[in-house]
Amino acid sequence: MSTALIIPACLLVFLPINSTVGVIVAFAAYAVIVVLLIVSTPAVTVSATELVAGRARLPIAVIGGVEGFTKEAAQLERGQRLDARAWLQIRGWIDPVIKIGVDDAADPTPYWLLSTRHPDALIAAIEHARSERA
Repeated sequence: MSTALIIPACLLVFLPINSTVGVIVAFAAYAVIVVLLIVSTPAVTVSATELVAGRARLPIAVIGGVEGFTKEAAQLERGQRLDARAWLQIRGWIDPVIKIGVDDAADPTPYWLLSTRHPDALIAAIEHARSERA
């Protein structure tokens, strides 16, 4: 993980001053960065009325087709096939993505593209919420 580079950086700065302080500061800074990364990770949840991804919300009523992609297909969706108008919540270190169509004439966004470690579970939750509305 690239965040581990904070350890040698802190050691480089503090070891000439005091080795004990350098080690303490290095590991404390690393711990703070890891905690901040974990806390700031956007959550994806599905309720009976909406899909929430980070701060964005999409009503279940306007969700169109939902597809999951992995490996090469996921790379294509994040790259060559990506529509510039799409709403994205993708993480480079998470391979699977799901593509959620937006069926709302007033919304210029054609679809959402979300990274998820559990695409099948997320698709099932969306489909369950959609079937509850019907």
